[in-house]
Amino acid sequence: MTTLSSAPVASLLARLFAAADANPPAQSPAFAGVTSEDRGRMMRSKTDYRDFYAKLSDFALPVSREVGGLLYMLARATNARSIVEFGTSFGLSTIHLASALRDNGGGRLITSEFEPGKLATAKANLVEAGLADLVEFREGDALETLAVDLPETIDLVLLDGAKALYPDILDRVESRLRPGAILIADNADYCPEYLDRVGTIANGYMSMPFSDEVEFTIRLV
Repeated sequence: MTTLSSAPVASLLARLFAAADANPPAQSPAFAGVTSEDRGRMMRSKTDYRDFYAKLSDFALPVSREVGGLLYMLARATNARSIVEFGTSFGLSTIHLASALRDNGGGRLITSEFEPGKLATAKANLVEAGLADLVEFREGDALETLAVDLPETIDLVLLDGAKALYPDILDRVESRLRPGAILIADNADYCPEYLDRVGTIANGYMSMPFSDEVEFTIRLV
């Protein structure tokens, strides 16, 4: 048995995913009349993202169950002890990553979220999961919260916040990435600049799409 497949984590995740499925963002009145083009523009913007995500403050916006399982497996396979997450939301991906840390024998997961309500929910979920001792929650703009006090080496990074900021977040963690470190970027197709950067071997990365949802990247040097 693993932490991920055992109580209390397994039943908690099942409940949280079911709640997310029952409350999709498309049901929000804030998006009535908003076209897919408008949504794409807001997700690509470095100035409109705060307003966009504020409208989604009541929605979990989790990774899929499959991607959550992938995160756990990658963290276990690399014996990760130091993880950085951009975009906590309600903490579903955080639970998967912290479960891996627990089964790896411990470690530190730094996660950043600028919506206070979401961070409060995530903290409560991690407490219920029995994993809060492994997680350092940072509230505020990740451009600031992830610019200081990072581990000397980072084993895994999850990018699941404002898509336009992926290159800026990478700037803040890049010098700490160990050779072989893994980056998972959700909906990275909204940030061509990020894809160009990690898709160029000369930049020290090898990358490929894992699915329509995420880009899978390793640090080569």
